[in-house]
Amino acid sequence: MAKQAQFEELARQLSAVGAVKRDLGRILPPECPTGSAAVLTLLGRHGSMRMSKLAELLAVDMSVTSRHVAHVAERGWIERSPDPADKRSRILHLTPAGEATLVDLSRRSTQLLAERLGDWSDEEVDQLIRLMTRLRDSFGDCRATAPHPRPAVGTAPAPGTPKATAEATDKVTVTSAARAPTPVLEPTTTRTPA
Repeated sequence: MAKQAQFEELARQLSAVGAVKRDLGRILPPECPTGSAAVLTLLGRHGSMRMSKLAELLAVDMSVTSRHVAHVAERGWIERSPDPADKRSRILHLTPAGEATLVDLSRRSTQLLAERLGDWSDEEVDQLIRLMTRLRDSFGDCRATAPHPRPAVGTAPAPGTPKATAEATDKVTVTSAARAPTPVLEPTTTRTPA
């Protein structure tokens, strides 16, 4: 198992992912801000869906999702059609124009990554992909579940806490506020197409 100092350094390094995401956001066309790009990306990846499902995947509330959806609909990138199962709901679909925009976004992201990682070997890029995939798998789909509060160090675990989790929590110590890990990522998760 990795040491506490390694996890602290990992947290600091992961916070730098925000800079990568910002650079990827800067290459988006002006008519397609990051929220719109996220809508297109999720519809491209998961297919047609209700607005409530899109809000869940974006990890934002319905009012924010509605603004993003209105923006992409105004540009003709998606259609909203009645849900046959519930006439009050709408199903969101990518249009051919939306699919073309999504292809352009993917091309832009791929080009930037190819430029920035041009001095990386194929093996290094493959290793990064494997490790980032494993990292995401270790966290699971954080959008689908509420976060579990962690008890303070030295307190009794909550009833029903698995023994391994309780033991791991007891072993975590932070020697000073200066050594506390930095936040992992920026609060938003919708900046760039994947």
